[in-house]
Amino acid sequence: MTVDGGREGLRERKKRRTRAHISAVATGLFVERGFDQVTIAEIAEAADVSVNTVYNYFQAKEDLALPPDEASPRRYADIVAARRSGEPAARAVLRRLREEVGRRDRRLGLTEGFGRFHEMLLAAPTLTARLENLAREMVDALADLLAAETGAAPDDPLPRLVAAQIGWVHEQVLMDIGRRTAAGEPPDAIAEAALRLLDVIESLLGERVLTYAPGKG
Repeated sequence: MTVDGGREGLRERKKRRTRAHISAVATGLFVERGFDQVTIAEIAEAADVSVNTVYNYFQAKEDLALPPDEASPRRYADIVAARRSGEPAARAVLRRLREEVGRRDRRLGLTEGFGRFHEMLLAAPTLTARLENLAREMVDALADLLAAETGAAPDDPLPRLVAAQIGWVHEQVLMDIGRRTAAGEPPDAIAEAALRLLDVIESLLGERVLTYAPGKG
């Protein structure tokens, strides 16, 4: 709920700040000590809130490291659903990835200090399992959207194959960013490399993928 012509209300602003504070405290503890070595009670104490308050904002401990609003299973589907009129699904995702690289979006890990956070993620089996499951869910959601939009028959493999190709694009970008981050490259250099990689990837995708499911606006 907002007031005064759409400005954020005091209550909403306070909730957003509390959520951000808890998340920042938790992230600092995870990076310092490792995800599995930190408890919700310790996060609550460090953030100066109750355990119940932490759970009011984050349903599970994993949500503190991978917030659902930043690691959504509908990431691809939402990008494609909001694409421009006439813009094919794959090109919409390529465009969004380039935009995110350009603004050094934290979803792609293009921020200072991401290296240690990335190491923490890879060292926590529950988080790597969540990332793997999230990748499958993103492809599933996009495949369902593409099938619905194109009127594909239930046994038509094309929507899922295109969705899988788009998922592969995203995976390659994230893997390259992760590798360069681990090697200690600065965010600006990593971003430049990511843009070059996207150009190469686009050149490898076939026309059938790049022209599939144009947006209807």
